[in-house]
Amino acid sequence: MIKSICCIGAGYVGGPTMAIIAQKCPNIKVTVVDLNEERITAWNDKDVHNIPIYEPGLSEVVAEARGRNLFFSTEVDKAIDEAEMIFISVNTPTKTYGVGKGMAADLKYIELCARQIARVSKTNKIVVEKSTLPVRTASAIKDILDHTGNGVKFQILSNPEFLAEGTAVEDLHSPDRVLIGGDSSEDGQIAVQKLVDIYANWVPKDKILTTNVWSSELSKLTANAYLAQRVSSINALSELCEKTGADVNEVARAIGMDSRIGSKFLKASVGFGGSCFQKDILNLVYIAKSYGLNEVADYWEQVIIMNDHQKRRFAKNIISTLYNTVSGKKIAFLGWAFKKDTNDTRESAAIYVADDLLSEQANIAIFDPKVDEKQIQYDLNYLETRTNEANKNGISVFKNPYETCKDAHAIAILTEWDEFKTLDWQNIYNNMLKPAFVFDGRNLLNKKELEKIGFVYQAIGS
Repeated sequence: MIKSICCIGAGYVGGPTMAIIAQKCPNIKVTVVDLNEERITAWNDKDVHNIPIYEPGLSEVVAEARGRNLFFSTEVDKAIDEAEMIFISVNTPTKTYGVGKGMAADLKYIELCARQIARVSKTNKIVVEKSTLPVRTASAIKDILDHTGNGVKFQILSNPEFLAEGTAVEDLHSPDRVLIGGDSSEDGQIAVQKLVDIYANWVPKDKILTTNVWSSELSKLTANAYLAQRVSSINALSELCEKTGADVNEVARAIGMDSRIGSKFLKASVGFGGSCFQKDILNLVYIAKSYGLNEVADYWEQVIIMNDHQKRRFAKNIISTLYNTVSGKKIAFLGWAFKKDTNDTRESAAIYVADDLLSEQANIAIFDPKVDEKQIQYDLNYLETRTNEANKNGISVFKNPYETCKDAHAIAILTEWDEFKTLDWQNIYNNMLKPAFVFDGRNLLNKKELEKIGFVYQAIGS
């Protein structure tokens, strides 16, 4: 039985996953390590509501387990040395250089982890891939670990996460399935069983699937690709609905009732974001191309093309509706995170819509209940479209939605936060310039109610 776990990486996957394992397995010491001192300090903040990852219910889980058997530290070597099982949960962004630029996963952080584990380990370890990785990464990790020359034996497992940000705690407490891939050898199967036994503390055994490593790695990429493909499919139909007079919400409801299709991921929007979908599809495209499967690559790449088109189309519609110019006009953004109930902004549609409008010299006012100005500025600067100073001068960030919308020409809904539904929209309308426009990129609000107040209302696909 495993008594000590180390997780390298205290981000959106490692932090919540280890918190739940610690909560459900009080006899296992769980140490989450990261070189980012600021992040670890935040995880250890006395006020548990200041932890760096916002997920509903997560602060309560951390409060229960932290200091008992859940620990956050920057002492990476010490945690590796003491652990019997090591989870690797570091970032695997899309490469921005060299072979595979713009598509392949950048595995430099994974390799650094493997080399550090190899250098520090004095006893046998089970190493678990938790990061999203391309197929056959485990073989590369094993190759590094098996050539340390110090006699330590390693088993490599693949245990991909299938969390949805905003519902991560719920997903971890009651997962659709837990997937564990391992080697078919006797030692490999023993390692698999040890990880199965951990999850079996709270997950029904019929929901714990075991496969070979390669199947596990590919299942993660494919699951995200399928979900993203559904989003892009309904978004493609949203444009057709706008041209024909059909209602995309009615279309989605009709096809979603078909049990062969189902209702999830059929909500038209300004586009999908987050750290997983785009990265994983591009990785899948790269893998397909590397095997000469160009038609397969082209099929999946079209999902990315459709998603980018939807974001550009939303920005263009704002410009054309506002009499073909937004220069000097205040556009209020409600929402910056890529989805509700998270403070994650990676690949958020809001970033790209803002970038297009800033290029047209708009003044953008932003409110998001969980995203601060520093992050928003970082997101825009990362695109390198204009100088950091120009980005700073083009945006203003507010602490409440009413100040954000005051004297605005238009409002753009970019994140589906529930609190936006219950705003005093009459009050907002009274303090906006007329005509007052609402561009609903998330199909969040009631069209009839807003138009009754006096708003000019447009939503994706209607």
